[in-house]
Amino acid sequence: MRKLDERRKSILKEIVECYIKEAKPIGSKHLCDKFNCSSATIRNEMASLEKLGLLEKNHISSGRIPSEAGYKYYVEHLMEPKKLSGEEMLKLQTLFSNKNLTVSDAIEKCLEIISDITNYTSVSLGEYSDENVLRQISIIPLDEVKLVALVCTDKGIVKNKQFNLSPDINMIEVVKISEIINKMLVGTPISMVSERLEYDIKPIISKQVEQYEAVYGIFYDAFHDFINNNENIHIVGKSKMLNQPEYKDTSEIKRLISKLEDEEQIRKIEKNDDRNISIYIGSESNFDDNVTVIKTNYSLGGEEGTIAIIGPKRMEYDRVVAVLNILNKWLEEKGD
Repeated sequence: MRKLDERRKSILKEIVECYIKEAKPIGSKHLCDKFNCSSATIRNEMASLEKLGLLEKNHISSGRIPSEAGYKYYVEHLMEPKKLSGEEMLKLQTLFSNKNLTVSDAIEKCLEIISDITNYTSVSLGEYSDENVLRQISIIPLDEVKLVALVCTDKGIVKNKQFNLSPDINMIEVVKISEIINKMLVGTPISMVSERLEYDIKPIISKQVEQYEAVYGIFYDAFHDFINNNENIHIVGKSKMLNQPEYKDTSEIKRLISKLEDEEQIRKIEKNDDRNISIYIGSESNFDDNVTVIKTNYSLGGEEGTIAIIGPKRMEYDRVVAVLNILNKWLEEKGD
């Protein structure tokens, strides 16, 4: 199939790009006008492309649509880079120039902008590296019995966990213990904090706090969550999938949204072996046969992971790849 002649390549490219744009099967009349060929010639070429498995016949019209193999051939051999508009570039440049964002905020903002530019769902799956060290733990009282424990690392990773205090625990004592932890453990690798909490901190607070076991449990749980639930999953633009004509059927919408709500399904979007952009169409996606997943790895601050764009197989591949290329360049520069 790599040896398609130039006319068939041009016809396939036109069919894919028109179908991506219009979401309607492409008939021979449109192609006759485009290529100045007879309808018989175009029908023969379309039949040949269908025989090669690059096109499919649509059941409700005489037109053709790209098959998964057709999209794949287009992506690998025919797709041309697409330039983003000035407005789209400005959105990305505004993000890239903001030096005050934490790692988590930067990744989440990336997802928002990518989803806004592409009109698809964007996902990040990040894991904190072992290089993170404790910068601070803060206790934020919400009321007399509720508080939030905030764990921050030197790489800008921030995690929080909410707790309900039992009536016999004084909020002041909890804050006091957080001050001891900050004094003794700041600069400790996150992976070692639980051990030091047990052997260095617990003996001290047992002499100062009456209900020390319960107070100790708050900090232990906060750090334990940070270490063991180290996979950060962010999803932006779930509802954008519903704007695509492929998903007008109620049962199809429910099925797809259910997958987007399921973290186990999202985790199937595994990390690539390298930093290159990878495209998985339909059954290749490992997520759903009716979508395309385009993804790339990132490494930023103390977090490593994957950013993925989920959309219909009729996706604007050139546009999504252009956005991820720009994002990759920024991540490499920021990483350096």
